Amino acid sequence: MPVSSFSEYADTKPKKTPTWFALDEDRPLFAFAGVWRPWTGVRGTKAENTDRVEEEHRLFSFLTCEPNGVVGPIHPKAMPVLLTTPEEWSTWLAAPTEIALELQRPLPDAMMRIVAQGARKDP
Repeated sequence: MPVSSFSEYADTKPKKTPTWFALDEDRPLFAFAGVWRPWTGVRGTKAENTDRVEEEHRLFSFLTCEPNGVVGPIHPKAMPVLLTTPEEWSTWLAAPTEIALELQRPLPDAMMRIVAQGARKDP
């Protein structure tokens, strides 16, 4: 999934504060490592529609890893796996699973920074 920034919420009071992370202030493109698979079933709540039908859906999930020193103080549980180069994107998409999964690691602290705080949308 291509992105230029992502947010986690700092546990501040009285409300949590969005904190935006990017590779640098210019917000260059990078990607979240993800997986998808088809699934056949009924999605949605019963309140949405009483005539729901079973159909094929594409389920998607982002992979996470231990947080690095930039994300960890804001979100200590995990951070998305970030792919920052065309070579990493190619490895993730085409390499054998055991090689692609070597990319499931925190990005080094020096490769990212906090670029905004407080706004619900990255300016």
